[in-house]
Amino acid sequence: MEDLAPIIAIASIFIGMPWIILHYITKWKQAPKITQEDEGLLDELYSLSRRLEDRLNTVERIVAADNPDWKPRQSHDRNQSDDYLSRRN
Repeated sequence: MEDLAPIIAIASIFIGMPWIILHYITKWKQAPKITQEDEGLLDELYSLSRRLEDRLNTVERIVAADNPDWKPRQSHDRNQSDDYLSRRN
């Protein structure tokens, strides 16, 4: 019985570990991927959001010009959206 422990340990290393690794590699390869259509939709949504942000900034400038006491919202850094563009290219 004492001789059985090292055999089980060696078997778990050489059989169990590769089985677990191959199992998760298979699951990873079966995971859904982003399609070209999805990527195009994301690009279109990003473009739309940039246009909407520009429109909002224009409206805020007009309101600020008409009412000096009005404070515009705190805009996010453009660096966040620029990071997206740099990752895409």
